[in-house]
Formats: sequence, C-alpha cells, structure tokens
Amino acid sequence: MFSLADKTALVTGATGYFGLSIARELMAAGAGVYLNGRDLATVTRLAEDFAKEGFMAFPAAFDITHVDQVDEFFGRLGAEPLDILVNNAYAGGAGAVEVADDDGYRESYEVAVVAAQRLVRRALPNLRAARAKRGDAAVVNIASMYGVVSPDLRVYPDKHGANAAFYGAAKAALIQWTRYAACEFGPEGIRFNVLTPGAFPSPETQRRSPDLISSLEKKIPLGRIGKASEIGGVVAFLASPTASYINGATLPVDGGWTAW
Repeated sequence: MFSLADKTALVTGATGYFGLSIARELMAAGAGVYLNGRDLATVTRLAEDFAKEGFMAFPAAFDITHVDQVDEFFGRLGAEPLDILVNNAYAGGAGAVEVADDDGYRESYEVAVVAAQRLVRRALPNLRAARAKRGDAAVVNIASMYGVVSPDLRVYPDKHGANAAFYGAAKAALIQWTRYAACEFGPEGIRFNVLTPGAFPSPETQRRSPDLISSLEKKIPLGRIGKASEIGGVVAFLASPTASYINGATLPVDGGWTAW
C-alpha cells in the first residue's frame, strides 16, 4: 500500500465525475487536496462534505482558462510545496467531423493543452519546492483512449453522439505534451505521466442509454464499463513514491479496449 501523507495536491475539474473520484482517492491515501472548479459555492460545499468524512479538502475556485485567476490562486499558495498536480479539466462535446465548428477545436485545445501548460508553468516553483522538501513531485494528466484510437462508430446509434474529433485531437496533443514535459523536467525529479481512460459513462448516461452501455461492454475485453474509482486509484498510485521510477508513461485504463 502506498501513502500520500503530508502531500498536497491540486485537482482541476474536481467537481466532475472523474475529478471527484481522483480527489477522493488522493485524500484517502493521505493527501490534502485543492478542489478546483469555476463555482465557489460548489467547491466550498464539496470541501465541507469531504471534511465531514475526515479528509483534508480545500476549495480552489478559479477558471483554468483565465490567466489572472490562475495567477491569483498561485499567489495565495505562495511558496508552499505542491506535490501533485492533476490536469483533469476538460470542455467539449460530441459531434461528427462534418458538423464540428472551429470553436469546438479551439475550446478543446485551450482547456486540454494550453491550460495544462499554463498550470504547470505557474506551479513549477511549488513543484520544485515539493521535490526539494520531500524528494518527489508528480504531474498526472488525464487524456483518453480516443487520443490513441478513434471511436468505433458502429457502437454509437448516431455518429453525432460519439466523442468529437476535436476531443480526440486535443487528448492526443496532451499525450505528446506529457512526453515533452517528462523529458524536460525528469532531470529535476518532477515526473509527468498521462492516463488514457476508456469507457467510463456517467451514471446519468448509464441510466439513459442502456443499449449504448451494452454495446460498449461488448467492445471491452473485461466485459464491463469502468468505474470512476478505477481512475482515481491509478492517479493516486502514479502520484505516490511507489511510482517514483515511472515518468513519461501513457497508461491505458480501458479494460483492454485498445488491446484488440
């Protein structure tokens, strides 16, 4: 078992399906976690709820696409060590290449790649402080299997309901950006890794679209869709000293989807 005791993490997009699980697993391993989201009331309520469970959670309300808000957060953080940064936030929707507009591509790239770059650049002094104080610092990026393969449109009842090409393109860019960062900062002992989650439909989608879930499960060697905790647990592992020699890795968490 690994421990994140005395470590501090920032999770972007912490109010979403993946984000909540990632934050919970990091806290369960002992870390204090800044919960990032755009709405102050939401992240404050979540932090209070986690605190009632005995976890260390702190609201971090800012929009990662706004430079001034990012700077304000790190200004408040000051010189405190930041052991773990999880770039999880994403903005975008479904759609086919035929109908996707330019704004979809711009928005996806801005949140998936440009904001990750912005956060890492701003967090570097804090990551370096963590490395100097505790011997390790880690950045974990959340991409997608659709940054590696394209959707099988036979699975989707309507091609316009599949993940859009701009989604996959942005996630593919994040995967490659992670490799660059791993090589640049590896000599400093700051590790960068990226996950490529597979089929993790939200509970709402599972309720609303049972036929889609059945089709997805037939594509997965394990025969089932993923649970959010199965992302959070892997993030906690990669962020821990147990994974201290893992750097620049692209880790599929897809039940074997991309093994076909």
